[in-house]
Amino acid sequence: MSLRGKTLFITGASRGIGLAIGLRAARDGANIAIVAKTAEPNPKLPGTVYTAAEEIERAGGKALPIVCDIRFEDQVGAAVATCVHGFGGIDILVNNASAISLTGTEQTAMKRYDLMHQINTRGTFVCSQAAIPYLKKASNPHILNISPPLNMEERWFAPHVAYTMAKFGMSMCVLGMAGELRRDGVAVNALWPRTAIATAAVQNLLGGEAAMRGSRKPSIMGDAAHAILTKPSREFTGRFCIDDDVLAAEGKTDLREYAMDPNAQLLPDYFI
Repeated sequence: MSLRGKTLFITGASRGIGLAIGLRAARDGANIAIVAKTAEPNPKLPGTVYTAAEEIERAGGKALPIVCDIRFEDQVGAAVATCVHGFGGIDILVNNASAISLTGTEQTAMKRYDLMHQINTRGTFVCSQAAIPYLKKASNPHILNISPPLNMEERWFAPHVAYTMAKFGMSMCVLGMAGELRRDGVAVNALWPRTAIATAAVQNLLGGEAAMRGSRKPSIMGDAAHAILTKPSREFTGRFCIDDDVLAAEGKTDLREYAMDPNAQLLPDYFI
């Protein structure tokens, strides 16, 4: 199946995994609403909604850059309205925007705690809430959250309980909304990487150049997302998917093309 003519509303799409998902869909000829708050270049965070839109267009898609901070309900509502006005509806919502702070309880400032929960859990919920009325009208509607499987082991909570709670909140949205929306034919799934992915977060927060060498390219998440989003929504829902498992099920097991450094040992991601 193809995403040609489908409209994707992707949060955090100005860079990294969100942009990779948009670029893969653009190669099919999809419409991409690039929803992010980065309007001006930042030396530590390359890419804006406008540079992402240029990449989407070059890849063969139609791009609609939308500056939006998903912490604010009114901005989300306006972004959804802009997307619907520009493209006629929404077929797919990708909840990718996320904030991270791998800090212990005493070291986590409440401002940072609030940011993670407002963007990760609350942002996922409010974007889903705003998009669902349009998804229900689509022919093969999907919500895809970039969040981990619900692995309730102490080792995933103890080092950074605030971040884990915020990410697992996104996954709990999958668990609940998949059941809630099943009768409407709206698929709700999660996708998470097996290994670290070469993003600004890895570069700036998780180990710099050494961690980047042990990461895979964001395109593996773009390809895995494409495989999920082209599945029949009434048949494939409520799943917690891992990127290389998804690709293996599609017959792709040689993943060397995704390695940032083919000679480096891959770094496992969290929660798996």
